[in-house]
Amino acid sequence: GLAIARSMLGAVQGVANPKFVRASGSTPKRVSRGRTAVRAMATPNDPSSQSNYPVSKVTHCDFDLTVDFEKKSVGGTAVLTATVGPDAAADTLVLDTRDLVIESCSVDGVEAAFELQSDPHPVMGTALTITLPGSRAPGSTFSVAVAYRTTPESSGLQWLRPEQTAGGKHPYLFSQFQAIHARSFFPCQDAPAAKMTYKARVTAPAPLVALMSAVPGESPESLPVADGMRTFTFEQKVPIPPYLLALAVGNLEARDIGPRSRVWSEPETVAAGEYEFAETEEFLQAAENVAGPYVWGRYDLLLLPPSFPYGGMENPCLTFVTPTLLAGDRSQAHVVAHEIAHSWSGNLVTNETWESFWLNEGFTVFIERKIMHAMYGKAVFDFSAIGGLMELKETVDRLGADHPHTALTPVLEGGVDPDDVFSKVPYEKGFAFLVYLEHVSSGRADADADAANGHPAFGEFLRAHFENNKFGCVTAAGFRASYEAAFPDAAKKVDWETWLHKPGMPPVDVGAYYDDALARASADLAKKWHLCDVLGMGAQDRPEGASASDLEGFTAAQIDHFLLSLLEYRGGSHPLSLPVIRALEELYSLSNSKNSEIACKWLQLRLGAGDTEAFEPTAKALAAAGRMKFLRPLYRSLRRSGKDGEAFALKTFEETRAMYHPIAEKMVAADLGV
Repeated sequence: GLAIARSMLGAVQGVANPKFVRASGSTPKRVSRGRTAVRAMATPNDPSSQSNYPVSKVTHCDFDLTVDFEKKSVGGTAVLTATVGPDAAADTLVLDTRDLVIESCSVDGVEAAFELQSDPHPVMGTALTITLPGSRAPGSTFSVAVAYRTTPESSGLQWLRPEQTAGGKHPYLFSQFQAIHARSFFPCQDAPAAKMTYKARVTAPAPLVALMSAVPGESPESLPVADGMRTFTFEQKVPIPPYLLALAVGNLEARDIGPRSRVWSEPETVAAGEYEFAETEEFLQAAENVAGPYVWGRYDLLLLPPSFPYGGMENPCLTFVTPTLLAGDRSQAHVVAHEIAHSWSGNLVTNETWESFWLNEGFTVFIERKIMHAMYGKAVFDFSAIGGLMELKETVDRLGADHPHTALTPVLEGGVDPDDVFSKVPYEKGFAFLVYLEHVSSGRADADADAANGHPAFGEFLRAHFENNKFGCVTAAGFRASYEAAFPDAAKKVDWETWLHKPGMPPVDVGAYYDDALARASADLAKKWHLCDVLGMGAQDRPEGASASDLEGFTAAQIDHFLLSLLEYRGGSHPLSLPVIRALEELYSLSNSKNSEIACKWLQLRLGAGDTEAFEPTAKALAAAGRMKFLRPLYRSLRRSGKDGEAFALKTFEETRAMYHPIAEKMVAADLGV
């Protein structure tokens, strides 16, 4: 089956003694606590980092780390190679950290003094200032070694007990560093623009396997075991931002699914992953036709335990994916097409700051849908785009059309957490903007718009965008300048200010550019059910002539769109009546679906109707997987379903929050007001 509808998608520094940071085997080194060791403010170029990038730029890191499951800590050394910027000399290197124990620092092999910010920022953490012996000239290069370890509070790592895994016998560790959680794993310039290469040695308990967002060295089977431990090696030769560094350690095995791809998972789920992601090589080839050569070598997948908070994470060479994609019919495998598209958008060419996140995700959705068009045709592209536009409308309606987070370029000054701004907006509004720019560049009349097939000159422009900016970063201003140079007449027609900076829905109805033929049947069916109960009183529990045959021939994506359309009609303050919900279940057996998208939307509709029998299935779903795309709407729906629902939501959260990733736990807690 095809996937058509789009998925998705107070920090105190942890030191043993609050007044000292101890270097291993050395005299305690006093850290200034009476004053702020470094400024508690953002870098000049990035409001989400306290590092002194780009005064000095870290370009490479060598890791030598050991994983300690008992202490829930990863520790060792990170040796950072940095270059002083061209404009001025440097006498310090300032790095982002959060919840790390810093043990010692040295510069070019000589022990160096360092200071930790005395008043940690609640979002950005604790800046680490390392004094460089002697002023370093512009353009000079130096090496800084930091001995450190993470703490159990490090937000970028999740430690799973054996009983939280599929096998139930071994512990598991995985990371999630987007947006600004890499600083909780190692001292770094935690900004998207601060790209670096890296090498790593990771020592972990046998028989567990370590994986990273890099090309691995020897296979696990060939590694010697010493004192119950094995050391894995990795190398990432392509510069990446810190948020794309990734680590996973667990009882893992692999199955090849293509000439440059394999799927890794626990043994209990690897066969399901092998089946579900069998189209990976086809996606890769289609993406190369859209965006240019694939530069990363390997494209492997890691099927994670259920607590992974996202649908997928585009870690280079090793995409992380959620087990909620295992529908058994490949109906959710298009998430892999999205993560593959990130190999160009986000990974190869990166948004300079999180304020320009749409330059990452909007481009990625655009490439993803072009991949789907190449493989499955125009109808699939248009169907997916229509669904995405509906999801964008739901987001804008929920947040409010004037909410600043509905702007394509939100303002993050003042310590706004990028996680708090995360929504469909950069994905779908960004995609809509690119669709509009391609249409305007074509010179066609609106009546002749064809978003799926696009415009050859824009396709060439897109490939040039990736080629000209590869290994680097882009800004909205830079992208605009490139577009104006390529399409000067078209650029004059674009209301750049409104598109980029005004909140709300796009200023142009790009929905008119899509053919709704594939969506029409599911949308029409939803409208019939809506109209039969327009007052929400249940006087008529089903449309005239409704039968189980209504869904015959529907793909999983069309059923999902049917429910999405019902939510658009009745997902707010005017829900369907309970008799209608029961008729829908009687005819269509929606509760039996194994598709996570369908299951989530159906539970939302049931909860909206006041169906208290949906409480327990919702709790079961909330305990089964920690993907925020499902957690947050289900908790919100529970909370809105009366006092009993709100109490049940709070009770369920308290019972299940320990299995969620820290990012998901934080966001759900905010949704519930706890």
